[in-house]
Amino acid sequence: MQIGRRFFLKKSGFTFLSLFALNNAFADVFNISFFSNDIEEIGYGALIKDPNKIIDLPKDFSYKIISRAGEKMTDGFYVPAFPDGMGTFPGPGGLTIILRNHEVWPGLPPAFGAFGKRNQLLKKLSEDLIYDKGRRDNRCLGGTTTLVYDTKSQQLKSQFLSLAGTLGNCSGSATPWSSWLSAEETFEKAGKIYNKDHGYIFEVPVSVEPRIAPPLPLKALGHFVHEGVAVEPDRSIVYQTEDQKDSLFYRFIPYKAKHLFEGGQLQCLAVVDMPQLDTRNWDKQRVSPGEILAVRWLDLDDVDPKQDNLRYQGYKKAAAIFARGEGLCFSDGDIYFDCTIGGRTATGQIWRYILSPFEGTERENESPAKLELFYESNDRKILENPDQLTMSPWGDLLVCEDGPGEQYLIGITPQRKIYKFARNASNDSEFSGASFSPDGSTLFLNNLKSGLTFAITGPWK
Repeated sequence: MQIGRRFFLKKSGFTFLSLFALNNAFADVFNISFFSNDIEEIGYGALIKDPNKIIDLPKDFSYKIISRAGEKMTDGFYVPAFPDGMGTFPGPGGLTIILRNHEVWPGLPPAFGAFGKRNQLLKKLSEDLIYDKGRRDNRCLGGTTTLVYDTKSQQLKSQFLSLAGTLGNCSGSATPWSSWLSAEETFEKAGKIYNKDHGYIFEVPVSVEPRIAPPLPLKALGHFVHEGVAVEPDRSIVYQTEDQKDSLFYRFIPYKAKHLFEGGQLQCLAVVDMPQLDTRNWDKQRVSPGEILAVRWLDLDDVDPKQDNLRYQGYKKAAAIFARGEGLCFSDGDIYFDCTIGGRTATGQIWRYILSPFEGTERENESPAKLELFYESNDRKILENPDQLTMSPWGDLLVCEDGPGEQYLIGITPQRKIYKFARNASNDSEFSGASFSPDGSTLFLNNLKSGLTFAITGPWK
């Protein structure tokens, strides 16, 4: 989620009329009419208008606001604004522990952070628990909070600050060893505004007691504009997307499983026999929906560059190019990620990465991993600019849209059928942080602009 993203079509030269003219030529490729309203009746049925104008949900589903930006937390700090990516973990006694990012940027009023209207609570934290205070009026107020929730009683037990002094914490991932990887969606160098470089991933341990993580950047995972993260459980391989219009798809193989701080090898994806493949399909349909490509991984050397050019290093080595990689999740041996402005109409793509049985080992070339264009949208009424996503317990992807106008949480079945599960009825903000509780009973979701976190329950399939 970047400021200015909605100006992309204008900047890239796309126009509505030119997209309309392409409709007939490409309808067969996408297997769907450009202005089709014929969405198959699947999912949970029609959305019911919320009398409170907050979230429209299907019949028999309900939401509860469990946290609001600006309210005082258990530790005496305040809930920061812009709740974004989230992950859930099993806690003691059946509790659910939620780790939540906050995409707060410098230059905003102090009240958008955790430390009060004048940052007066900053003095409560020791210097070694704040990654970067920032300079002058540009305080670094991003970070994470932790929520402890009881899904049986549907009650919030506590919430507290768990990472401080970072910037634009957007998406991230739960790890199999009970920590949260929080990604900074920026690339900044220390100087007049910042005391330290930004554009890293930070690891936050899971805790039910108020605790702030040591703010140590995982520099070996790369210095770039981070977005989605997913972790493969067997070897602790970390997959990453990059929120740039000419981004790469990355993976990090740690030297020691579960110990990312001890270093490892950062790599970028390339397609076998198709060097520098442009998967964006903007000017030409280079990859078709359902097409499966064999891939290979290229080592990257200067992973903490002084300039935001890590992706250019990858291009020179033949890496594939993607259209703003964002949401990312791991599910049953596959990894799904989306590209917000991919496809002929720049409306979005969803990719499936199929792991090699020898993933991350020297035998990988015997049975290479594969990449499939799982879905490509050409109709804004059906899927528009996918952002964060998660896999539901029943096997459907749930995708947060981030385009202009109305914002939906979209369901996509394994058969690539699409349905609308939720609509933001209060403003034009994207949903973010969609994550299910470990017991599968509750979907946690944020309204980014309103600063609200919801718990959604109902007759899940």
